[in-house]
Amino acid sequence: MTKQIVPFVVDGQGTGVAQQLTVAGENAHTFTSDTYPAFGGDDAAPSPLSYVLGALTSCNQITAQIVAKDLGVTLGEFTFSARGDLDPSVMAAGAEGNANFDAVTVQASVQTDADEATFATLVSEVERRCPVTQLFKRSGLEYDSSWTAVPLAAASA
Repeated sequence: MTKQIVPFVVDGQGTGVAQQLTVAGENAHTFTSDTYPAFGGDDAAPSPLSYVLGALTSCNQITAQIVAKDLGVTLGEFTFSARGDLDPSVMAAGAEGNANFDAVTVQASVQTDADEATFATLVSEVERRCPVTQLFKRSGLEYDSSWTAVPLAAASA
């Protein structure tokens, strides 16, 4: 299999701590970022760290759909909660150390017809194949995730 590269390009422009970003491509998308007042922002848009956690949950959901197709299982509604624990002293005060999250925790539930063993394979493959999960795991922070399967039949009852 020949390695393929798909470029993802985002351009940004701003002043102070607020920024407008544009995702390049045929269907350009724009979004803004800001930050909390404690970091010099107006809290007028999500912070980059919130976007990073949102990227993690979204990428997990996309990857799960790809893996589910490979495994021949059906997925329904997803529910995610992601938490990143950050010591802001490096970024905000210049302290020595690592500016990364200390820990990231993901809780996920998904409606599925997968049996227990297949669901375990699904979760394992999602974590192995999701680029954003791998960014977090390979960064050296403490990463923990908990996935719960919810029967599809329960969703329609």
